[in-house]
Amino acid sequence: MPLEVGIVGLPNSGKTTLFTTLTGAARQVPGKEHVGVASIEDDRLGQVAEVVGSAKVTPATIRVVDVPGTGAQLLGNLRRVDALLVVLEDWSGTRNPEDDLATLELELLVADRDHVAKRLDRVEKQAKSGEPAVKAEAAELERILAHLDAEKPLRDYGELPPELEPLTTKPLVEIRNGPGGIDLKLEAELAELPAAEAAEFRDGPSALADVVARLFQGLDLVTFFTAGDTETRGWTLRRGQNALEAAESIHTDIARGFIRCEVIRWDDLVASGSHAEAARRGLMRLEGKTYAVEDGDVLNVRFSPPR
Repeated sequence: MPLEVGIVGLPNSGKTTLFTTLTGAARQVPGKEHVGVASIEDDRLGQVAEVVGSAKVTPATIRVVDVPGTGAQLLGNLRRVDALLVVLEDWSGTRNPEDDLATLELELLVADRDHVAKRLDRVEKQAKSGEPAVKAEAAELERILAHLDAEKPLRDYGELPPELEPLTTKPLVEIRNGPGGIDLKLEAELAELPAAEAAEFRDGPSALADVVARLFQGLDLVTFFTAGDTETRGWTLRRGQNALEAAESIHTDIARGFIRCEVIRWDDLVASGSHAEAARRGLMRLEGKTYAVEDGDVLNVRFSPPR
């Protein structure tokens, strides 16, 4: 599954402009939920592809969700995303980004309270059966509800029941739309130009690359690559995830039939000029299911196809 992020913001903050710029989607219909895919730029990908002679280059991607508002029901559609991009209007001089951030955090907290209260209502009805586990869950949910009523986010609560999908535990990445942050209107205009022409207008890399970098930092992600004649592709994992989880992100059948994983550092592969030469130089190693994948690894998973 690709990394998934939700975009939240108050009206006229520029959140749908950010969505359009990240995903390259056409102009969106107001009042509708928007879902798109953004590519993660990575200079290493092209270098690896050139060395192995890939016919196709596919960057890692982010699935992006933009909901039309901040009500509890709409924000509930973001419960399964990995992180939230919080867009703050900082260009007009009429709004205070810090106040807007506090408002949005309160909206997320209210949405979590609604979520927990509905869960508690269902569990309390089940608890009438007298089953100890259900009664214990109801008591825990009451404590969680009291925590939220004290206007404390659930990231400060401790261990939560796995059935909950809270919003206030998700990493928040602030995007200030204005001179002190990212000029989203300019980025939207530049996104419509060819890459080389857009680069001439920028003083440095795309500001959206900084958004992705901050997401990676907030979620503690790494990028690994698969590379062959047909395709070189980027993938993302949480830092510390293992080779079996990397295999599963590629395809569940590969994970089920996992035998071993051939690993080469991307720069070792580029310097060697081929997989074979990297192996000859002793730069390729074999790893098992529990190997913790590192940023920049090029993986070739050997597996037995399911019968």
